[in-house]
Amino acid sequence: MNILVSACLLGVCCRYDGTGEENESVGRLKEKYHLIPVCPEIYGGLPTPRPPAERVGERVVTKEGTDVTGQYQKGAGEALRLAEYFHCKAAVLKAKSPSCGKGRIHDGTFSGGMTDGDGVTAQLLAANGILVYNETDVEELDRR
Repeated sequence: MNILVSACLLGVCCRYDGTGEENESVGRLKEKYHLIPVCPEIYGGLPTPRPPAERVGERVVTKEGTDVTGQYQKGAGEALRLAEYFHCKAAVLKAKSPSCGKGRIHDGTFSGGMTDGDGVTAQLLAANGILVYNETDVEELDRR
């Protein structure tokens, strides 16, 4: 089975701060699945590094107040295109992210607070029938 995976979780330096966050549990999935790395923010045309951004309702704004919703939507669309092209049934995405977070994301105040919700990409993938997991619940995928 092919699985879409946030590239940063595989150690690719594409996070907003220019780093990667290699995750051992996610990396081990390659023993069982074919992993397709994606970074919706880059696919949306945003640079690395880039200003931190958070969801505020349906919009995504940077800490400086710049609306980057369009870039996040474009990147989500490109991630969906890849998921469909590779017939991915699941995705493992970066927790808390305004793009990739599932279930809990930063609350839009840039204070470290959290709120219920999904990132733009996670929301689009799930709406199109792709099972979305974060690195914190990757064991659930492995039990499928």
